[in-house]
Amino acid sequence: MARFLTAILFVLIGLALALPGVKLVWLGGSPAYLLIGLGLAFTAHCLLHQPRYALIVYAALLAGTMVWALWEVGPDWYQLAPRGWLLVLMGLWLIGLDRFRPVAGEAPRANGWSTGAAWLAVVLLACGTVALGSILRDPKDVSGTLRADTVNPSPAGGADFADEDWRLYGRGSYGQRYSPLDQITPANIGSLTEVWRYQTGDVRRPEDVTETTYQVTPLKAGDNLYLCTPHNVAIAVSAATGREIWRHDAKSGMEPDRQHQTCRGVTYWENPAAAEGEACAARIYMPTADARVVALDAASGEPCASFGEGGEISLLPGMPYQPPGYYYSTSPPVAVDGKLIIGGAVNDNFSVNSPSGVIRAYDLLTGQLIWNWDSGNPDDTAPIDIASGETYTTNSPNSWSVFSYDDVLGLVYIPLGNKVPDQLGTGRSAATEAHSSSVVALDIRTGRRVWVFQTVHHDLWDMDVPAQPVLIDLDMPQGRVPALVQPTKQGDIYVLNRRTGEPLLPVGERAAPAGAIAGEWTAPTQPVSALSFEPPKLREADMWGISLFDQLACRIEFHTLNYEGRYTPPSIEGSIVHPGNFGVFNWGSIAVDPVRQVMFGMPTYLPFTVRLVPASEIPPEGEDEKASEQGLNRNEGADFGVFMGPFLGPLGVPCSAPPWGYVAGADLRSGEIVWMHRNGTVRDMTPLPLPFETGVPGIGGPIITAGGVAFLGATVDNYLRGYELTTGEEIWRARLPAGGQATPLSYALDGRQYVVMVAGGHGSVGTKAGDYVIAYALQREDIPLSAPAN
Repeated sequence: MARFLTAILFVLIGLALALPGVKLVWLGGSPAYLLIGLGLAFTAHCLLHQPRYALIVYAALLAGTMVWALWEVGPDWYQLAPRGWLLVLMGLWLIGLDRFRPVAGEAPRANGWSTGAAWLAVVLLACGTVALGSILRDPKDVSGTLRADTVNPSPAGGADFADEDWRLYGRGSYGQRYSPLDQITPANIGSLTEVWRYQTGDVRRPEDVTETTYQVTPLKAGDNLYLCTPHNVAIAVSAATGREIWRHDAKSGMEPDRQHQTCRGVTYWENPAAAEGEACAARIYMPTADARVVALDAASGEPCASFGEGGEISLLPGMPYQPPGYYYSTSPPVAVDGKLIIGGAVNDNFSVNSPSGVIRAYDLLTGQLIWNWDSGNPDDTAPIDIASGETYTTNSPNSWSVFSYDDVLGLVYIPLGNKVPDQLGTGRSAATEAHSSSVVALDIRTGRRVWVFQTVHHDLWDMDVPAQPVLIDLDMPQGRVPALVQPTKQGDIYVLNRRTGEPLLPVGERAAPAGAIAGEWTAPTQPVSALSFEPPKLREADMWGISLFDQLACRIEFHTLNYEGRYTPPSIEGSIVHPGNFGVFNWGSIAVDPVRQVMFGMPTYLPFTVRLVPASEIPPEGEDEKASEQGLNRNEGADFGVFMGPFLGPLGVPCSAPPWGYVAGADLRSGEIVWMHRNGTVRDMTPLPLPFETGVPGIGGPIITAGGVAFLGATVDNYLRGYELTTGEEIWRARLPAGGQATPLSYALDGRQYVVMVAGGHGSVGTKAGDYVIAYALQREDIPLSAPAN
């Protein structure tokens, strides 16, 4: 009976592989699944009719599968395991069946082993040896050592304040995310422990949109931390204890058409002309989800009445279209030269009639508009006459991320996005084409454009420049050069002269795939940087799954979608976008060490699929439908909508093989990627807390400290980690109570260095929601005697 049931099971599994395996072969794919299915069916036949050969046949099948798997992917454990674990278990079952109930119906053998069982045992042992060897060696790992010598002992960082503070989003105006504090080191990080925890009380609500996230990096000035929450509550807490000092609810309300409900940070500014004790001598500026900017007294949290009307300005005047929820700012503005310079997020793929992507500068004290730079009308920066009905350009490329500035050069650096729709390029003006997916340098005083550098030509993939530009003075062969380092979604990192926009590391042009839909066109070439984390082109062999079955389904899907490598055009049939518009790098940017002139980053690899949907096939909008960047994007007024999302298999796991996320270190002067390691586990991606270190996706940013430690949360497994900067080795981790999709900061108070992380989760990546602000510091007895004094 056991032999009969085993044969039935083998037939069913064989059919489940062979039938779709036929389709895969018909599509031009591997015949392996068809052959494995037929081999299982033949094994079942032998079990019923020629049992003495059953185990020999299965041993041959398993050996052949092992050879095929090694030929396809090499000794990569995470690629080999899905191809083999089920077949290995079936082989073990056959050996057990043969040992206790001989499949040939023979009398019990003296040694308990038949010839077939012996051969099968040898093959299983070989499989185990291959598995062990692949576990012990990671072929995707790049090991190396970043230089540790001092290149520039006194680097600029745009931080004209004490080392103990963290006053701007990237600590200084250069956006380096580098703290000069060195109390925490690889030698003592083991005693880093939680010292206080604060909860804001602003939690995710049932009526929230999917992209409700907690991405804030608090600011530290003096004795206080200043932060905002997803629903625009500004809060000040004690940097020493986490005790709440004040809060101000901007009452930005709820709106189902907002694609994002988040606040990445606030802006801190001290008025140099204010008298001691004067109200609003130091200010907090917070952007809101209903397109306002609120100015608050940093000491009390009360609105600064002299700013705008009652302490706030609206960002909607001058917008050609103002539907609720289509425009808002999620990133903190910059305060420089008496100006508050701000951009805004425009909902992706909602309507061709969308707000402008204009960049504006307001008076920091009064809120009066000083200049406006509109990428759709780039040569006229004088403030428009709103009173007479003048408007900005409809639907021009916008900037939703964080700006950097160099007040010595008098330039502010703006990462730019695209005109809606992202995946349709018809009807774009010459100005739009010139500025889409670029970084632009504007004169802080006038708003006039000084230079522009484009990272994608005629962008059809939503490869907007998402990350804050990082400024650093690099010691190049020609001398010390003011540089700008710009990470991108497609994985290229451009190192430019920030005075002129000219490349410091080589930038070339590479032929790009053609084949756009009728009426559309693609750029014949696309730029590529000498420093690039671009992933290799996907192959069928790179398709992944937890088992042979979902791996097979992903292989079939791979062949049914259009894919010719990076920049495959969107199509009606469906196309693979790899890297996906989640980005190799996103708003978390990178961290640089300006002393050693090296970088630390978190490259992420998660392919997306994009399918253009004719307008006639788009169903009416549902009454309870909420905004989202994934799923169906309607593009009202366009010929096509777009259906998009991660390239996932039937079990909801990525179709591409891990690693999906790394940490990486590179030398910014040479462009060499020195080390690159898998980062993160699947612990919080599966129902069981599995510790497998596959390398997982993440969104958030890193920081570097002068002690030689980098800190990063971001991953979907809810940890804050510490890394040895020189080698990238993980040397510390702390479990977070919710997703850590924010960028940490480090500061000092009373001679003690702190690291603070916000844990609140991310709606789109599915991490646990929360409202936590958590501080870590060394235990008192482990603080060096040379610790910085406040």
